[in-house]
Amino acid sequence: MKVLLCGGAGYIGTHVALQFLDRGDQVGILDDLSSGLESNVDPQSTLYKGTLLDKAFVDSVLSKGWDVVIHLAAFKAAGESMVNPTKYALNNISGSLNLIGSCVEHDVGKFILSSSAAVYGEPEYLPIDEEHPTRPENYYGYTKLAIEENLRWFFELHNLQYASLRYFNAAGYDPDGRMRGLERNPANLIPVVMEVAAQKRSHIQIFGDDYPTDDGTGVRDYVHVTDLALAHALAADYLVANKEPLTVNLGSDVGLSVRQIIDATRKITQKEIKEEITTRRAGDPAKLVATSKKAKELLNWEAQYSSLESIIQSTWNVYSLLT
Repeated sequence: MKVLLCGGAGYIGTHVALQFLDRGDQVGILDDLSSGLESNVDPQSTLYKGTLLDKAFVDSVLSKGWDVVIHLAAFKAAGESMVNPTKYALNNISGSLNLIGSCVEHDVGKFILSSSAAVYGEPEYLPIDEEHPTRPENYYGYTKLAIEENLRWFFELHNLQYASLRYFNAAGYDPDGRMRGLERNPANLIPVVMEVAAQKRSHIQIFGDDYPTDDGTGVRDYVHVTDLALAHALAADYLVANKEPLTVNLGSDVGLSVRQIIDATRKITQKEIKEEITTRRAGDPAKLVATSKKAKELLNWEAQYSSLESIIQSTWNVYSLLT
């Protein structure tokens, strides 16, 4: 299989690339390296440097012939999206439409989207399944939902087969230690708390400790990035074998609070981690936990590496090199 990973030099993308390379597939990486790292691009793959906002560049890459395009090139900081929505509209929506249009123009018939649990918004029930209403509470989530809606239209109008993989919180690093490049300017909880443990930050901010949860901090469903990478390969196989689109949640089915993450990091790293309680962020639901039953049924996928200990330990194995 010939696979193009857009955003393939980023944190999730590099792990997805490993999964396909391990299978013996041919992998191309399209990335502007604004957050991805060239050092993380496996030499077995081909790197195309450029942005999805450059339609001529996208066309030139898509013209090389691909069996599947995987789109992971979105900005993803929910908080930032609420203060700078234009940045997210241009990159996440305009860039995606360029890519989708090029797929149609160059007869690439299969498309996998890195979507997000942020499309659901405040949960009406837990665990969240794929039938849950989609009412994003931050602009980032809206951009993901907008791309999903466009994919549905392009399937109807151009038979573009697609899989929408709604991630919950990606975390962890390759268990075999093959991925050493760190995210640039991380905004997610686990890399930030790791930077505190590695003494690259003075403290961790906890955005609200008055949520209606067991310990007052927000609860999220964390899924190991290696488990996510496997899901992309299984989704590609699904699109080859089936003629219908696919939308599935990818989570661990377990909720972990901010407090649990920080405490586990203290225990595993044996480092002091200073914290500061501050106000809630706009658009942050109290609790997001998925059911991944549909992914298990349709893809035979299961989260194998997504225990709290596995996530924290595999991440610290990389961040500890900073100390």
